[in-house]
Amino acid sequence: MIEGKVKRIAGPIIHASGLGGAGLFDVVEVGDKHIIGEIVRLEGDDAIVQVYEDATGLMTGAPAVSTGRPLSVLLGPGLMGTIYDGIQRPLKSLFDESGAFMIPGARGEPLDFSRKWRFVPDPDLARRLAAGETVRALPGMALGTVKETDSITCVIMAPPDSRGEIITELAPEGDYTVRQAAAKIRGGGEIGIAQWWPVRVPRPNAERLAPETPLVTGQRVIDIFFPLSKGGSAAIPGGFGTGKTMTQHAIAKWCDANVIIYIGCGERGNEMTEVLSEFPELVDPRTGHSLMERTVLIANTSNMPVAAREVSIYTGVTLAEFYRDMGCHVAIMADSTSRWAEALRELSGRMEEMPAEEGFPAYLPTRLAEFYERAGRVKTLSGREGSVSIIGAVSPPGGDFSEPVTQHTKRFIRCFWALDRDLANGRHYPAISWIDSYSEYAAEVQPWWEGVSPQWSQIRRQCLELLKREQRLSEIVRLIGPDALPDDQRLILLTAEIIKDGFLQQNSFDEVDMYCVPDKQVRLLELIMEFYERARTCIRLGAPLTKISSLKGEEESTGIGGKDLPFRIRLSRLKNAVKNENLAELEKFAGELRGSLEALERSYRSLGVL
Repeated sequence: MIEGKVKRIAGPIIHASGLGGAGLFDVVEVGDKHIIGEIVRLEGDDAIVQVYEDATGLMTGAPAVSTGRPLSVLLGPGLMGTIYDGIQRPLKSLFDESGAFMIPGARGEPLDFSRKWRFVPDPDLARRLAAGETVRALPGMALGTVKETDSITCVIMAPPDSRGEIITELAPEGDYTVRQAAAKIRGGGEIGIAQWWPVRVPRPNAERLAPETPLVTGQRVIDIFFPLSKGGSAAIPGGFGTGKTMTQHAIAKWCDANVIIYIGCGERGNEMTEVLSEFPELVDPRTGHSLMERTVLIANTSNMPVAAREVSIYTGVTLAEFYRDMGCHVAIMADSTSRWAEALRELSGRMEEMPAEEGFPAYLPTRLAEFYERAGRVKTLSGREGSVSIIGAVSPPGGDFSEPVTQHTKRFIRCFWALDRDLANGRHYPAISWIDSYSEYAAEVQPWWEGVSPQWSQIRRQCLELLKREQRLSEIVRLIGPDALPDDQRLILLTAEIIKDGFLQQNSFDEVDMYCVPDKQVRLLELIMEFYERARTCIRLGAPLTKISSLKGEEESTGIGGKDLPFRIRLSRLKNAVKNENLAELEKFAGELRGSLEALERSYRSLGVL
């Protein structure tokens, strides 16, 4: 350890002398309370330390001791269902100790060191050792497994920086704490059940794979129009009240990731409270168990030390990479990267650095890139396939997407879900704009979606084009009214309204509509577009739009989507009327719709108008 002295204090930035022999990003304990900090700059014998706790009462001359290791997190069984702060202190135990506001220097064990876990050694590795074979600890090698929750099995692996040490002994099946060893190696060393890893160093992988599989969220506007791949990165920008947090909550609840890492970075405490109160009561539809069994929460709310926001996203992505290396698909929700960038701006100002645009540091794009580039679908060191998908919320002031954080974020992500204030004010959820949003993953996930429906790409393209035409026509309607338009253009307005109400809008409190399976998503859109194409043919034959918009089914129809209502209304209600497991009802409705429109078409074709 290297000991120095505090010479200057500027809020969370400490200038200390005598630490010239320490390393960049080494952990430093400052003052008599041993406040945790990290060296962010070295200048000769002096160091600038960024502290992650309240420095109130700290005085010049206080000790500043470098521990000689980088800021790291402890990885092992017991992470699931836990809520940490940005430096992996468990908030529940600290709350019991110090109340609502943590006492500076308070500590908590990142994992429960007293709990015993059932360790099952890898059978192939155990057989090889029993046969007297020389086995080396290769990076990422599976040593055994621990059943962490009913839905997550934690794989105990050799660290990624292993150097091929010879394994002399593998722990037999039994109950162990995370302090104990899973294997012993020649020379007296051991590989623990839990292991430390520096948060700023990405965990290595064998190969990066193409993002060919979508992360299915159950949200129709995302999955069909602006899909995100497993291993992809997305941003959700929007002004205050447009639904960034609610959209992330919905994705976290319903996406088909194995593990969810939710990072509350600088947001209000009540939003994290909502996660804590909702998630334990929600049932994961894939496992039947509580959603918290596959979730880790990292909370650095706006009333917590601002410097800890900066490191919290690295802590979260390191936990995600740990589960990725086991072969899991992990989704990270970062809410919000704007508050994280504001923390960078404050720390940069305290260090008297030259500001760039809007006061943000010049290295803001570099830090954003360091975060988002850790997303990816990979082949792990042990040959498994895993992925980390990153979804970052952005809170531009006043909803201005031209501000620096939004613009720099767009450089490093390939999926942009822009939230629209007008949609949010109109109670349209999710308020994702189909005009301003985009996804560059659509071409890569197309083969997967065409396995669901060969028409996916064509239907998606036609629908987006129709919505853009509707936007242009809406500007004309505001000037001269809808009655001045011909019927074929009014049909575009009618169909767009059905798409908005019956497809894009989704009720997160409706038991049927809160989650939509891929087959139902595609079929709903196919039915709407089939209605449009057949209605357009009828209009060309001379049928008035009023007749089409009031068209009903046969008298004996059961009225799926609303008894005795016109098809245009029933199309909008199918999302609530037909459950995910009852897709045969959609085919029944499709036959009824097709039959009625074909009859109308025949009646006008017989007149010889066309």
